[in-house]
Amino acid sequence: MGILGFVIFVSCLLFMIESCLGRFVVEKNSLRVTSPDHLKDVYECAIGNFGVPQYGGTLTGVVNYPKSNQKACQRFDSSLKSETAGGLPLFVLLDRGECYFTLKAWNAQNAGAAAILVADDRPEPLITMDMPEADNAPADYLQNITIPSALISKALGDSIKKALSKGEMVNIKLDWTEALPHPDERVEYEFWTNSNDECGPKCNSQINFVKEFKGASQILEKKGYTQFTPHYITWYCPEAFTLSKQCKSQCINHGRYCAPDPENDFSKGYDGKDVVVQNLRQACFYKVANETGKPWLWWDYVTDFSIRCPMKDKKYNKECADEVIKSLGVDLKKIDECVGDTEADKENAVLKAEQETQIGKGTRGDVTILPTLVINNRQYRGKLAKQAVLKAICSGFEETTEPAVCLRDDIQTNECLDNNGGCWKDEAANVTACRDTFRGRVCECPIVQGVKFAGDGYKHCEALGALRCEVNNGGCWKGTKLGRTYSACIDDHTKGCKCPPGFKGDGVNSCEDIDECKEKTACQCPQCKCKNTWGSYECSCSGNLLYMREHDTCISKDGKSEVSWGFVWVIILGLAASGAAGYAFYKYRVRRYMDSEIRAIMAQYMPLDNQAEIEVHGTRGNV
Repeated sequence: MGILGFVIFVSCLLFMIESCLGRFVVEKNSLRVTSPDHLKDVYECAIGNFGVPQYGGTLTGVVNYPKSNQKACQRFDSSLKSETAGGLPLFVLLDRGECYFTLKAWNAQNAGAAAILVADDRPEPLITMDMPEADNAPADYLQNITIPSALISKALGDSIKKALSKGEMVNIKLDWTEALPHPDERVEYEFWTNSNDECGPKCNSQINFVKEFKGASQILEKKGYTQFTPHYITWYCPEAFTLSKQCKSQCINHGRYCAPDPENDFSKGYDGKDVVVQNLRQACFYKVANETGKPWLWWDYVTDFSIRCPMKDKKYNKECADEVIKSLGVDLKKIDECVGDTEADKENAVLKAEQETQIGKGTRGDVTILPTLVINNRQYRGKLAKQAVLKAICSGFEETTEPAVCLRDDIQTNECLDNNGGCWKDEAANVTACRDTFRGRVCECPIVQGVKFAGDGYKHCEALGALRCEVNNGGCWKGTKLGRTYSACIDDHTKGCKCPPGFKGDGVNSCEDIDECKEKTACQCPQCKCKNTWGSYECSCSGNLLYMREHDTCISKDGKSEVSWGFVWVIILGLAASGAAGYAFYKYRVRRYMDSEIRAIMAQYMPLDNQAEIEVHGTRGNV
């Protein structure tokens, strides 16, 4: 490697460490001690960067501190479950030191632990328990750790040990419900990665993760549930060494953007600058694909590149990358323009933005662990595996807005299956107010077939609206007997139940038949005979009489009745005579009026006889 190269490497490493010390944020979840009473409280613990934290959920268990192998650096001879009381999950308390955190978790998991609590061995702020570097530990078990882990303070660890030594049972509830923010219906997440495929277990895990998670990620992205952005970590070479052979082999753009040598050997294989160039190409691919509205193609490109262009086959180059880009139909010219001249002594806009994004803002902290997921601006801790990451993303949705994929049985437990979640349910209509969510359940009156239910969701829900009778008869009484069906639900009412005519009751639980005969509300004429029926009544007349329901009376079929057909005929004839007289009078008056009008008109044009005689007599008198 050479002395100069070593100095450069150490200088870069010191720069990174110095940056991390001020900005690194330890991701935490809460730990609640529920017994014994003198320890009851809520404490902080640091989430380990391995295993599977139960993001969005909780886990309750009983604590056991092993009598031997208390640092769990060796395998346990037997299961630790036999030392616990009851059927609660087992939380194993372990001491820090002597071996990797991951080995402690692996040995405890094999002994039956559901989670591990590692007690710090010094009074200090909590730290993040991470996976070992590639060359420092075998990787065969790392991806098989499935239990969550937490680092607790020395003071809390000592208190728990003291309580256990006195024979007290210590129960603890680990809570990850607020480990990630969940503000709205869309989750924004970043994946900090690199294109290097020769860095050991971590590189292998991130490549496998991309392949496995690609399908789920693309579905979430296409449907607008998530907004995904890939990122790449780089650092710069100290200015004093920018012209050195080592810096030139590990950096581009005159030492501005660097990456470690893939094999940690400057004399063979690919160089760090090759990794930086491919990282830049992947970032530019995402940029161009995102501009065309298809950001999810990044997953296809990275997957295909890892398969078609691996370092071991000497295909980790631009030519192979270009073939993959062409096969995905993305504009190669725009990508080349984005990459630019990597030998030029100038800034690259994409990589410059990546370096700025790497620096933490707010509560996030710097991104220093690679690979890393940042979900809703909070760094993910745990195993880089499809199910674990999907669970963490699902915990980032506001409750009741999560997509269907988050409600699968292998992702969460459907709490509505146990006693209907304690919510209201109409057994007859199979309508429930229990709504399963990733974080648990909510009791919320539903909308069924366009009909809205209203109520508290726990004890009562009532159908509302014009179509409410279509769903379980609107929650109203309904009965069928002797081929007749009656309902207390009225379609033109938006709410409420009312027993139909012929019934009385609350309209919800019951409607009882009204006995019209007994209550004398119908069929009460002297000759009427009343018989009650369900929802109505039957009325008949004695002898040769016919019942008129509208008038509640009986009439004769052959001309005699209580009121006499003769009387009826008299009335009819009287009405007819009155009509004829009226008509005659009307006709006489009209005729007389017409005669007078005609005479007046004719008098103007022809003298009448009597008028002529008057005129003659008048003339003679004058002679």
